[in-house]
Formats: sequence, C-alpha cells, structure tokens
Amino acid sequence: MITVRAARLFTPVEEVLSPVVRIEDGRIAKISSGNGSAPSGREFNFPDGILVPGFVDLHIHGGMNVDVMSASRADLIQLGTFLAGRGVAAYFPTTVASPDDDTCRALERLADAIEDKAMPPDACARPLGIHLEGPFLSYKRCGVHRPENLRLPTVALFDRFWQASRGRLRMMTIAPELPGAIEVIVAAVSRNVLVSIGHSDADSAAARAAIAAGARHATHTFNAMRPLDHREPGILGETLTNSALTADLIADGIHVAPSVVQLFFQMKGPERSVLITDATSATGMPNGRYRLGVMDVDVHDGRVTLDGKLAGSVLTMDAAVRNFAQFTGSGLQQAVRAATLNPARAAGLQYGFLCEQSAANLTVLNPAGEVLKTFTSAFTQ
Repeated sequence: MITVRAARLFTPVEEVLSPVVRIEDGRIAKISSGNGSAPSGREFNFPDGILVPGFVDLHIHGGMNVDVMSASRADLIQLGTFLAGRGVAAYFPTTVASPDDDTCRALERLADAIEDKAMPPDACARPLGIHLEGPFLSYKRCGVHRPENLRLPTVALFDRFWQASRGRLRMMTIAPELPGAIEVIVAAVSRNVLVSIGHSDADSAAARAAIAAGARHATHTFNAMRPLDHREPGILGETLTNSALTADLIADGIHVAPSVVQLFFQMKGPERSVLITDATSATGMPNGRYRLGVMDVDVHDGRVTLDGKLAGSVLTMDAAVRNFAQFTGSGLQQAVRAATLNPARAAGLQYGFLCEQSAANLTVLNPAGEVLKTFTSAFTQ
C-alpha cells in the first residue's frame, strides 16, 4: 500500500482539504481528509502540495528527441518518462501526414506499444490510443503537413489505417469540407473514434454537417482554421459557439495570444475547454533541428518552425496548465480540469478523475502549478 498526503486535492471538479490518498494494486482504495495514522507501507507527504489527476494529452508528436512516427519501444519509454515528469499520465501519440505506407508502419508500431502489457515501467506516461492527424486535411489549411502527403477522405483508406492500428485509433482530425469527409466521419464514429474537425477551410454549413454526422471536437482552435468572419463565421465560429463540440487549444502564448485564450475559455466554458501541447521531438531539447514525421523543423527561443511557419510546439502540459490559469484568470483548478477530466471525457477514457477505485494516476503540484511528482498506476504495482 502507498499513502499520499498533501494540502489539497482537486478531483478536479471538487476540492478536498488535507487529503489522504491510499493506493492498492494500482487503484485508489480510499480518499479521506485529515491527519490520521496510515497503515503500513510507503508514505509520501507533500505539506504544500496539490494532488490532481495525471494529465491527459490528446495531441502530441514527441519530445526528448523522440518522434512518435518512428519511435521504438525504448524511445516511447524515454518519452513517457519525460512526460510523467511534466505531470502527464496518458497521451495519444499523434501522426503527421506521410506516405500511406509510412503511416501504416507507424500505426503498427504505436499499436504494439499500446498493447505492451509490460509498458510502462515505474512512473511513465502511457499511450492509450492513436490520434490520426492527416492525411485528410485541407490543402489550404494544412500548415506544415506536406501537400503531397494529403489525401481525399475515403472509407477504404480510413479502414486501411484502422486495420494497421489494430483498432487503436481513438481520435482523428479531418477537414469536413473535403469530398468524402462525411462518409469517413460516419465510419469513424461507428468505431468509437473521436472525430475532431481541424486543418480546415470549412464554412459554417460544412462544419454543421460534420457535427450532424458525429464530429464532437475541434483541433487546436484558431490554428490551421479559416479565420472568423462576421458574415460567414465558418468552422471557427461553429467551434466557439456550438455546445455539441469540445475544443482544444495550444496555450503556449505563441500559437494563440493570451487574450484570445481568455476568449476561448469564455466561449467554451470550464466543461468543454481542452488543453493540448502539439509537442514535437524538440520538446525538452536545446535550440536546433529536429524531426517531425517526414520533416525537419527548427527550434529557436521556444518556437518550432518550418520555412517560417509554426510546426508544432515545445510546450509541456504543466506549462500549458500554468499558462491557461494565468491567461484566463480561471485559477489552477479550472486549468487542471482542462488537462485532465475534459480531454479524458472527450476521448471516452476512464481517466482524468480522482475517486475511489479509479486508476492511481496522480500528479502532485506546488501552489504555482509546478510538478513535484507523478504517480502512475504501474508505479504502484
């Protein structure tokens, strides 16, 4: 048994003062409040700490010089250990538009990691599903995804990717205005894939058609989207105002200005706001050149670029939480929710909430939102 004590606990929707969390066999056996004695076993005490669920990142391409498109098992353990140090317990490794055969090989490797019962060791974030970002993206809003690797959506090609992943695709970004997109959305939703609209030049009608077909989320709001117009609000207007959609955002202060992050939170509210990192292999590394799928990107002073365009980030989730709390004025608890319960619920994961019998994935923060320690369910076994 492991006992963890702290000053506060965010479930994240409720706050518990002076929490005592007892962990047995990888699950939370009991949450109480007070200073009573603990049963025998290991004990961790964080007098000023805040216990929160382990963060969940639905959109991440890598970190610590590891790119998920080519990562080995050892690479993913290295990445997972780094992520746990930043408070992350679970994540969706995210693809980049690549030749179809390359994408399939990456999906097979990532499925191997998800199915590996021996992974992760100790405190290590675990990949729980795959996010397919590309190839069903708009040529006009593809960002740095190479146009030659983009494809018009077809159910046959989606099924090829699904088979390569052995059913481990849990999220897909798609531009809903593309011919064939609605049929692919319907096929994906029937397999419990979270369909996210993004990298898109869609008008309002196309965005609504995607939502009617089952799309429930939006990818890195404001980035790689048709800008808001007061007469034709388009995909961005639908993302901000439609309560059927959750939406994610990169809160690094580079991709979206702080005042616009505040606007995003005001529009989506505490229940539908989701934080992602869109982190690349350059995250945690010094300035230099790194891989992003089939591309080389440059990192300088916190900006990841390719030919002058932003190409992902070097953001970590703990920094995203701190930034979101500051930019929105919502406070740490609401920012934690956007990095835990909200992404988990959007993706249909049984993560992101601390209660008795939930998986023992806990992150300990100091009052400033900095990570003191992360526990994963594997760590407690």
